[in-house]
Amino acid sequence: MHILESSNDILMEVAKACDHCFMPWRHSVIDNSAPSLSDSSDELIDLTLKVECRGEDGQRYPRNDLELEIYKSGSDLSITLAWPFYPNRPILWNGGHSIWMDPINGKRSSTPVEGSSLEALARRLRSIFLIEE
Repeated sequence: MHILESSNDILMEVAKACDHCFMPWRHSVIDNSAPSLSDSSDELIDLTLKVECRGEDGQRYPRNDLELEIYKSGSDLSITLAWPFYPNRPILWNGGHSIWMDPINGKRSSTPVEGSSLEALARRLRSIFLIEE
């Protein structure tokens, strides 16, 4: 597990990953989890983040906001991504591979039109938090 210098580093890296995957949008990240980070690789990671979307002019686009959870599940990392403005859109779970889930019943669902960008973000986020073996 790769622990960055501080929680601010994590928020900046997540924002950069979002900027890259959702060009030309700009993103800021708010930590809703207040994690305690340490230098220990055994430290549990349990982050709940809100990703806010803005246009290049700084105008907010809340319809493009994301909810992001990053947590350790056993020895692996799990990531979930959802659109808070669209509660009926499928939720992405990534634990090494991506699975789309119906937000109502939790069953597998098909990939939404915007799904490839979220899957790319999940892969990029995994690379931030995992050390190359």
